[in-house]
This record gives sequence, C-alpha cells and structure tokens, in this order.
Amino acid sequence: MAETYRGIIHPFASVWNHASRALVLGTFPSVQSRENAFYYGHPQNRFWRVLAALFAEEIPENVPEKQALLLHHGVALWDVLAACDITGSADGSIRRPEPNDIRPLLNGAPIGRVFANGQTAAALYRRWCEPVCGVPVLALPSTSPANARWTLEALTEAWQPLRECVSPPENR
Repeated sequence: MAETYRGIIHPFASVWNHASRALVLGTFPSVQSRENAFYYGHPQNRFWRVLAALFAEEIPENVPEKQALLLHHGVALWDVLAACDITGSADGSIRRPEPNDIRPLLNGAPIGRVFANGQTAAALYRRWCEPVCGVPVLALPSTSPANARWTLEALTEAWQPLRECVSPPENR
C-alpha cells in the first residue's frame, strides 16, 4: 500500500532576534517536531547536541532552553519550506514545495551567513530562496538520525563554521 501524501503548512515560527548573526535552515519539520511544535523534536536528531557541543553548553531540554541557546549565540533558526506535500518525515518524499520568504528575517538582523542542515535543505534553498535574496548557503551535514554514518563528534567538527560565524575570535 502506497503511503499517503499530506499537504502541510509549516506549523511554527522562525526563531531569531535583531542580534542574530547566522541563519540555520532545515527543510521542513518532521512528524515529531510538528507534534512537539518546535524544531528538531525527534529524540535521535542530533541538532541540539551538536549546538550544545559547539558552544560548550548543556543540552537544552525544553523549548525555552532551546530558544535561549540559539538567541544567546546569535543563531537564527527556520526551515526553507513554508508548506509542502510530504509523506511522514522523509525529505525525499517532498512534493509541491512552497518556500518561506526569508528576506524579512535577513533584513531584520545582521545575518552574515546562511547554513543548511543537510543537502536537501541546501538544494531547496538554492532553487527557491537564493535567487530572491542573493545570500549563498553553506550545506552542513544533516543532524537527522537518517544520516547515521556521521558520529556526533564528526558532526560537531563539520558544524564549526557556524560557531566561527557567530563567536568572537577569543571565544573559539
């Protein structure tokens, strides 16, 4: 039996403030993230562990702690897509993608760099967002549990460009 596609609108807001210096974009929230009403809600997704390791912080346990970690370090967070048809959580199943307009965020904060959490987010950004906003993206390896060949240590090392973008040289 074929899985059913569902048209879904992104269910929660971006996280940023006027001091955000880098933007990290995922593709679209997973089923568990949508159920938890916040980014990277799957317990095996390593996003929050990678950020905690990058910034030598405790792993955030709840939404306010996650938001505080991001904002304290000048990291904005959003997804490339505002809506799509998707089966489950698989990026590869995305159909009829509708991009977010990231220009207001880029215009509202001193964001110097855009990072993508994985190749799919980067490809969608390059197709839909970069031509409009003109800011290139750096693709980082996905923190998804589907990207199991990357260890936490290897992911943390690969994500160093984010830390370098938002941290003063004396804190690197």
